[in-house]
Amino acid sequence: MRKGILLGLILVACFYESNAQYGGGYGGGYGRYGRPRGYRQQQIREMGNFKPTLDVSVGYGFPNLDKYLLSDFYGYYSGNATQTGPIIASIDYHFAPRMAIGVMVNYGKVSRPYYDYNTNQQDFTGSLTNTAVLLNFTRYLGSARQTVVPYMKTAIGFNTGSATYLAADGSKAANADDGTTLAYQVGLGVQINASKNGGFFVEAGYGKYIVAGGVRLKF
Repeated sequence: MRKGILLGLILVACFYESNAQYGGGYGGGYGRYGRPRGYRQQQIREMGNFKPTLDVSVGYGFPNLDKYLLSDFYGYYSGNATQTGPIIASIDYHFAPRMAIGVMVNYGKVSRPYYDYNTNQQDFTGSLTNTAVLLNFTRYLGSARQTVVPYMKTAIGFNTGSATYLAADGSKAANADDGTTLAYQVGLGVQINASKNGGFFVEAGYGKYIVAGGVRLKF
């Protein structure tokens, strides 16, 4: 719950700061938020040359941090997790030179064995197939015309998967809490514009994955 409140505040702060970035100015040599007047004029020129785009991204993250959604059990320890994904797909409306908002979907699978502390024998396996849907907010730290554009990302949403814990014979070995849980991703990345129609991205962060990369197309 506290993570959800924290990430919500981060999201609001990103919107506020981005709005402040383009806020109007008072008289004198500085704008309303204490920025030099030349900075404000630069942003006006940037807005005049900007055309909104719909950005579609597809990538792959590592490692799959959904493994931490699997439960721990008294009297058992878990082995190394195996994983697929997360596979990342997002559609973002790049509505201002340095701001975009959209929807990100992550899909992945994780599993790990559970061993009895007394016998060191595997008793069962926990697995989770999960799809997460998140509201995605991106703030670019450079002009869209640059070849390399740094950005900050904040995404918050929910997981839809539920874990299962099965013994070797396929019987249910443990009870699990079903239902949706909080999903989030925060990070820093760079967008590499190979052409005016798209390029690549690389980012690092925490939530659903630690590092990720993929392709991005602009429409």
